[in-house]
Amino acid sequence: MIEANTPVLRLVRTFWPLVVLSVGLLIIVVIIDLSGDIILAQTLIEGLVRVVIVAALYLFIGNSGIISFGHIGFMMIGAYATAWQTCCPYTRDMFMPGLPTYLLNNTHHFIPAILLAGLLAAVVALITGYAIMRLSGIAASIGTFALMMVFYSVYLRWSTWTSGASSVIGLPTTTTVWVGYVYAVIAITAAFLYSRSRWGLALRSSRDDEVAARAAGVNVFGQRLLAFVVSAFFCGMAGGLFGHFLGMLTVDSFHLKMTFITLSMLVLGGMQSLTGAVVGVVVLTVVIDVLRRLETGVGDFSIPTSSAEVFVGVVIILILIFRQSGITGNAEVYWPFKPDISAAAAMKRQS
Repeated sequence: MIEANTPVLRLVRTFWPLVVLSVGLLIIVVIIDLSGDIILAQTLIEGLVRVVIVAALYLFIGNSGIISFGHIGFMMIGAYATAWQTCCPYTRDMFMPGLPTYLLNNTHHFIPAILLAGLLAAVVALITGYAIMRLSGIAASIGTFALMMVFYSVYLRWSTWTSGASSVIGLPTTTTVWVGYVYAVIAITAAFLYSRSRWGLALRSSRDDEVAARAAGVNVFGQRLLAFVVSAFFCGMAGGLFGHFLGMLTVDSFHLKMTFITLSMLVLGGMQSLTGAVVGVVVLTVVIDVLRRLETGVGDFSIPTSSAEVFVGVVIILILIFRQSGITGNAEVYWPFKPDISAAAAMKRQS
């Protein structure tokens, strides 16, 4: 039997969901990496980048209760900010001639570049969130959607810095399976620690009852803005990872389709749990990959093109109708061991 109420046990139980999620992703990464299947590896990298995005979405949406459609805009900001520092040193002036002289003539390493990109996304989130986070409910969600459309329009027409509607090519493909795994673990660790911090608890109290939270002294605006900025930072890093996975960037990659897919993953797993966020990414990534393979044909069997998008839409509608709390029921991974009741009783008597 496992002794109850020991410091080690309490520590393990506290971090149990984080341990299970990290080890579960590690097992998937090791199996696919050892298989040598290049197509599966590409699907896995894309899935790990989405883990970073959806963990960031959970950090804000899951704790605040506000559905955000604007976080893919922060992903786009991070992607292009990373490209300004790492892209194509000999042809950068051809794709982005309006960049400052320093950026045109210097190339930065991937790691500091992606951190700076995340910081830029966080700064933009701080400025824009100062207005939007004063709103609540559907008004705040509409505000984030408008924000995403503004980002998209600006980057689409900012041709001297983003190449406009054309693609920026020549990014080093440094986002490997293991790089993606490391950043995914960093993102879920940050989301886990935030949700259990006093800031996360304060924000969740406003999600459950905003009036009561304000009456208890919670600065609802400040807590929402903090979560908005932190989640934007990780979305910015995810954008850098995504660009260095594809080796190219185009503004259209960061629009409604990416927004729909990532939000669907969060809703499918369960918006109010980190376990749900990760499970939703894994399940939907597998389903989309299977449907894409069927679209190209497996033997003599194939399905119509765009079936993946239709299936995802149907699944989300069914989830919203029959299981609004998602696959996990908004619950984290449970502690699988039963405590030693006699030991717990003995320690209680001693105290």
